Amino acid sequence: MRILIQLLSAFAGSFGFALLFGLRRRYLLPAALGGMLTWGLYLLLEALLASGFLCCLAASAFAVVYAEVLARLMRTPATLFVIPAVIPLVPGSSLYYAMSCAVQRDFIGAREYGAQTLEFALAIAAGMSFVLAVRELRTRK
Repeated sequence: MRILIQLLSAFAGSFGFALLFGLRRRYLLPAALGGMLTWGLYLLLEALLASGFLCCLAASAFAVVYAEVLARLMRTPATLFVIPAVIPLVPGSSLYYAMSCAVQRDFIGAREYGAQTLEFALAIAAGMSFVLAVRELRTRK
C-alpha cells in the first residue's frame, strides 16, 4: 500500500509540475506517467541495491530515455517530458533538513543532509549526462 501511495504521489507531483511548466493538455498524462515510472524504478532498485546514488543515477537515466522515446513519438522536444519525469528524484527533504539544521546552528546535521542532497543531485546529473552523451555519440557516426 505504501508503494502505491508513493507512486500516486509521484504521478501527482509530476502532473502538477507539468501544469506549472505550461505543458499542453495532450502532454500532461505522458509527462506525469514518466515521473511515476521513474519513481517506481527508483523504488525497485532501492530494494535491490544498497547504494542510493546508483538507484538515483539509473532512475534519472531511465527518465531521459523515456523522454527521448516520447519526444520522438509525439514529435516534440524531450525537455517537455524529462523535467517532470525527474521531479520525484529531486532531494527536497534532505535540502530542507540541511537548511533547517544550518539555521539552528546544527552544523553536523547540516553537513550530513547537505552531503546527501549533493549526492542525489550529482546522481541525477550524471544519469542524465550519461544517456545524453551516448545519444550524441550514436548520432555522430
